[in-house]
Amino acid sequence: MANYTLVTEFLLEVFAETWELRILLSVLFLLLYLGSLLGNLIIIIVTTVDQTLYTPMYFFLRNLSILDMCYVSITLPNACINSLTDHRTISLAGCAAQFFLFLFCAFVEVQFLTIMAQDRYVAICKPLLYPVIMNHQFCVQMSLASLLTSFILSGMNTFKTFQLSFCHSNVVPNFFCDTPSLLRLSCTDTFNNKLLILLIAIGLDGSCFTFIAISYVRILSAVLKVPVKGERGKAFSTCVPHFIVMSLFLSSGAYAYLRPPAISEVVEDMTLSVIYTTVPPFLNPVIYSLRNKQIKKAVKKVIFRFFS
Repeated sequence: MANYTLVTEFLLEVFAETWELRILLSVLFLLLYLGSLLGNLIIIIVTTVDQTLYTPMYFFLRNLSILDMCYVSITLPNACINSLTDHRTISLAGCAAQFFLFLFCAFVEVQFLTIMAQDRYVAICKPLLYPVIMNHQFCVQMSLASLLTSFILSGMNTFKTFQLSFCHSNVVPNFFCDTPSLLRLSCTDTFNNKLLILLIAIGLDGSCFTFIAISYVRILSAVLKVPVKGERGKAFSTCVPHFIVMSLFLSSGAYAYLRPPAISEVVEDMTLSVIYTTVPPFLNPVIYSLRNKQIKKAVKKVIFRFFS
């Protein structure tokens, strides 16, 4: 048996080697983080305070905003602090916790976005059946099912990954503990781990993306039949950005997780990671809510109530 030292802690990558660029990127990402928190917090407050927004659409928007605040908080603040202080060490237990929480939030995000696409499809294409299909019980059940599914999948992934022996190196080629980076550090067979990633990518992400694409195609085809041009423009301006963000989120994540390790570069890995960890939480509040007239009206009402 070959002699090797098992890893008990990891070293995470920083954003850049030069101090000046590291400060610039850290400040930029901190601003993105604060912007994400502010946008999502506004949605949570408004959809909680204003009773006119107690509908299935805003129920899922509130849940998505809570999730996005957690999702972006798992990786970005720690990465910025590490880059600014040059403290790169993370324990094996800390790495496992970050790994699990990140996957859990990512899986829930995909499923919430899918449910929200269904909500829009039913609202536009089957408006008379909307109160029957998208009732409160159904919304709660779908939310709980998403949480349970994500807990099981992320738990399986974490268990399989941290069963491996890490002995090649303790330097994680990313700014947080993610699956592709840790698999590269393993000195044991990772076939089962890669198979699990592939099955989840096909079973969960593939099916969710297909469902969202079909929903939006049906929405747009229904909207094209509407004679009023203003309504068409409103639907297009809502559906297209939703689909772009979802596509960016899934495609960048799928490419990072499914490509062969031989063509992997640290800078490319970190760039992809920034896309799928920061872009959705930052853009979701803008696309889903802050361009929405009801949300804008509710924000003004809450501000007026607060200062009056």
